[in-house]
Amino acid sequence: MASEDQLWEQNATWWQEGFTEGEDPEYEEQILPIVENILAESKRVIDIGCGEGQLTRLLESLGAQPVGLDPTWAQIREANLRNKSSNVVQAGAGHLPFVDGCFDAALACLVFEHIEDLETSIEEVARVLRPDGRFALLLNHPLLQTPGSGWVEDFEQDSVERYWRIGPYLMEQKVIEEVEKGIFIPFVHRPLSRYVNVLTENGLLLERMIEPIPPEGFRSKNPSYEAAAHIPRLLVLVTRKINM
Repeated sequence: MASEDQLWEQNATWWQEGFTEGEDPEYEEQILPIVENILAESKRVIDIGCGEGQLTRLLESLGAQPVGLDPTWAQIREANLRNKSSNVVQAGAGHLPFVDGCFDAALACLVFEHIEDLETSIEEVARVLRPDGRFALLLNHPLLQTPGSGWVEDFEQDSVERYWRIGPYLMEQKVIEEVEKGIFIPFVHRPLSRYVNVLTENGLLLERMIEPIPPEGFRSKNPSYEAAAHIPRLLVLVTRKINM
């Protein structure tokens, strides 16, 4: 199998075609409105793991001065084509090429569950944020989207019992997951406490936590999705930087 860096380069088109420009109801109905609500008043914003720049463009439309950042060249090239005026930089979260305290806010959407060095990356986020700056961290829900989790139907003689199986939640692990036929993506699962503790250790204190119900457009895709409507797929942590 290709290296992790090669997997991201190879699968960039899968992301660009399936999750942007209105193709994905979870982005359209849930993620974009949440980001707008959290960061509407922010001016200088860094969008970490920006991909082809969907959220960077949203922030710019709100009057911000965003900088998109992604380690994958295939995403950067596409972001430069689609983002006519936004600044887009090729770099990873573990080494942000910016001076201390230069951003009002930071955003990372469905990114940190793919990053192995959590501590260094959170340190970098805290470093480039000004005091009182806000960091919005959106994750695949680390409890309910743990590797091995999923919808189970247990067929009895006269009925079907349905329940959500949770994988080994407390076990921190890195896996290469086949998210679609032939599409392999690296994931790092860690429990919620790891995120919260590392954020706190770097002066990023939790201000708000959101666990939204999956949006209607997603639930309508499959009857089993509607049946699992009580299982959140997304977790949003909103933190604010304090002086330490």
